Formats: sequence, C-alpha cells, structure tokens
Amino acid sequence: MEQRRITPHTTVNQIITGHYHAGKGYYAWRPAGTDDWLLIYTISGKGRFGYSYPNSSESGELISEAGDVVMLKPSTPHDYSVEPTRLRWEPIWAHFHPRPAWHSWLNWPQVAPGLLRLRLGGKSNDVRRRVVSYLKEANIAGHGAPRHAEEMAMNALEAALLWCDVQNPQSKNPPMDDRIRSATEYLCRHFKQKITLASLSEQCYLSQSHLSHLFRAQVGYTPQQFLEMQRLNHAARLLDMTTQTIKEIATEAGFDNPFYFSLRFKQKTGMNPRAYRRRV
Repeated sequence: MEQRRITPHTTVNQIITGHYHAGKGYYAWRPAGTDDWLLIYTISGKGRFGYSYPNSSESGELISEAGDVVMLKPSTPHDYSVEPTRLRWEPIWAHFHPRPAWHSWLNWPQVAPGLLRLRLGGKSNDVRRRVVSYLKEANIAGHGAPRHAEEMAMNALEAALLWCDVQNPQSKNPPMDDRIRSATEYLCRHFKQKITLASLSEQCYLSQSHLSHLFRAQVGYTPQQFLEMQRLNHAARLLDMTTQTIKEIATEAGFDNPFYFSLRFKQKTGMNPRAYRRRV
C-alpha cells in the first residue's frame, strides 16, 4: 500500500467550513486527528471512513451515502476518502469547537470509538433539506467578510445540529412526528388566519382526535393553545416595536375582538397591552 502523506490542518478558532466536489483519489489522513470536532455531510456520491479500535487489530470502514452525517470527535484519527468504486463525492463539512449548550445534541450513534453517524430521511425529507440549507449557509458565512462572520457561521451550524437532533434516536428529546412538525410550522406561518382543528387536521392528514392527542403528547400544548401563543407573542413584538393601536395589533395578531385580545394578553403576561407597552 502506498504511504500516504499526512493532510495539513488549519488551527480552528471557532469554525472553518468547506464544500467539495471531490474526485477519485481524494483523501484526508490525520492519524492523530485534530483538537476540534469534524462534521461531514454527504450531499451526493459516496465517501469512505476507515477506522480501527484501540488496543486491537480490528478495523473496518464506514460508507457514507447521500443524507448521512458523520462526526469525528477530537483526537479521533481521520481516514476518509472518496469511496474507491466511485468517481466523485460531494461532502460539505465543518471543523468546529462546540458551544457549551451543543454537547447534549452531539450524542449520536457510535460506529467506532470517536466515529459517529446519523442517517437522515429520504430525498424529500424536510429535515435533510433544512440541514443542507443551514450547512451551506454556514459555509457561505464562514468565507464572508463581515465582522461577525465566524459567529454567523456558528449560528447556522447550530441550526443544522438542532435539526439533526430531530432525527437522532439517542436524543434526550424524542423525535417529533413529521405530521406534527408540519402542523406546528403551519400554525406559525398562518396564525393570523382563522384555523380550526378540522382545517388543521386536513393539512396534516390526521383525524381530529389523533391530531389532538399526538400534538399534546409531543408539543405539550393543544393546537389551539399553541396557536394562541404564536398570536400573543406576535402581538407583544408589535407592542414593543410599533405605534399601532391596540385594535390594529389585535387584528394583526389574528384576534377578531380587541377586548378578548386584551383579556388573553393580560392572562399571559400579567399586564394589559397598554401597561405592557408603557413598561418600555
């Protein structure tokens, strides 16, 4: 076997990113690993990750396909390349030092010591689409010129990790049903409209009783409670940031009756809308 050269590595302050279209023969070899974490998402093609076990002659390899996210912990040997039978591999990656709150999200299934993998859903899967979008955003921000480029890249990576946690079977938070996630997103986007349990159940292809039970179990609120939270939160932002009247804000937040809006707002915040605005 041809002796491989150790692949150089740049010291990471917070984060460095990249998006490659690697051809056959591409590899990275760092037998001592690095002092940062490395995340590699396969967009297309296939990648190969070699590994061995400490104090053992046992070794193996992990083949990463589209939708796979591989993580290498600090000091884990780096031995990855284009899968030998393939001509190309398109990975998007990030070397990073996690923020303190991130560590609870990084408990992924372990293939070998220090080598972790998550398999996200199929091509139409919403989680996969979001993870790719945020990783691309992190890469763009990380190579930009703004004063806070690294912080912007870290924020985008944080969003990607949070969406990975949605499908992490070892997450402290149980995975959310795709239909319930769709329901919460629909309520967040359309909270100004009149939404009934019947209309929401049609959006999610669930019966009203099943939707109510599953929504409460996974979100902690009923759909109507969640909807009202979105409306009241939006109203609070308008009170803070605009000079609109209470009646205008009630309408803008999806309440037909400004008196009912004031009542519900006070029950949530302890202040009526005028008092809430005056506190600023």
